[in-house]
Amino acid sequence: MKWLGGRESGNVEDRRGLSAGGVAIGGGVIGVIIYLINLFLGGDTSQLPQQIPQQQQEMTAAEKAADDERASFVKVTLGYTEDVWKDLFEKEGKTYREPVLVLFRNSVESACGLAGSASGPFYCPGDQKVYIDLSFYQELQTRFKAPGDFAMAYVIAHEVGHHVQNLLGTTQKMANLQSRSNGQNNQLSVMMELQADFYAGVWANHAQQMKDILEAGDIDEALNAANAIGDDRLQKETQGYVVPESFTHGTSQQRMYWFKKGYETGDMKQGDTFNDPSLR
Repeated sequence: MKWLGGRESGNVEDRRGLSAGGVAIGGGVIGVIIYLINLFLGGDTSQLPQQIPQQQQEMTAAEKAADDERASFVKVTLGYTEDVWKDLFEKEGKTYREPVLVLFRNSVESACGLAGSASGPFYCPGDQKVYIDLSFYQELQTRFKAPGDFAMAYVIAHEVGHHVQNLLGTTQKMANLQSRSNGQNNQLSVMMELQADFYAGVWANHAQQMKDILEAGDIDEALNAANAIGDDRLQKETQGYVVPESFTHGTSQQRMYWFKKGYETGDMKQGDTFNDPSLR
C-alpha cells in the first residue's frame, strides 16, 4: 500500500508507554489462546478480560523502531479512512464524526472495560475509539501467515467499519435485536461482523479512487487475512473441530466474500447483511 508521505491522522492517542494504570511498562505478547478467541473482537466488547497480566519486558532499539514504523502506518491509514468516510457521509447528507484510535501495549482502559493484547483489536461504542496493540500485527504475519501492509490496513478498516455502524445506528439496532433474539445472538453478531468486513471493502474501493493507494497484491493480502481469521478456520486450528452454532464473526469464505463485495461494488447500500437470506 502506498502510505509513505501520507497525512497522519491527528485522532490518535499513543499510550504505548503506559499501562492501564498509568505506569510505564515494556512490550510483550500475552494470552495467545484468549487472543484467538477474541480476534477481531468488534462488537463483542462484553467479553473483554477484566484482569490483564503485565509483562515488564523492555523492547530493543530495533523492536522500538519497527513498532514506531507500524504506528506511523496506522496513523496514515486512519487518515485515509477519515477522508473516505467523510466524503461518503457528506454525499448522503450526513456528518462523519471521526473516531479516535488508541495505540497501547499490553493493557488499556476503555469505556468497555480493561483490555489487553490478548483481546486483539477492537472498537468500543461507549467512547467511539478503536484500540490496537501493534504486537497484533506480528501475530498476523507470523502465526496466521497473513503478511503485508494491506492486511494491516484491513484490520483498521474493519474496526472503523464498526464505528460507521455505530454512527448509522446499526449498533444500537443490533443491541435491541439481541435483547429479544431468543438464542440468535451469535447469528446477529456474525451479520454485524460481516458488514464491518463489507465496509472495509467499500473503504478500499473509494480510497483507491480518491488516493490511488493500492499496489499489486494488496487486495489479495486483505483476502488472505480475512481467510486466516474465519471462525471455522480458527476453531479447527485451536480445538480441532468446528462448531457453527458458536460462530460470532463468520467463516473464512463469508469474510472474504463480504470484503470482496464491498471492494468490487463500493456501494454501502449493498451491505445489508441483516437481510441476506444466506445468513439466516
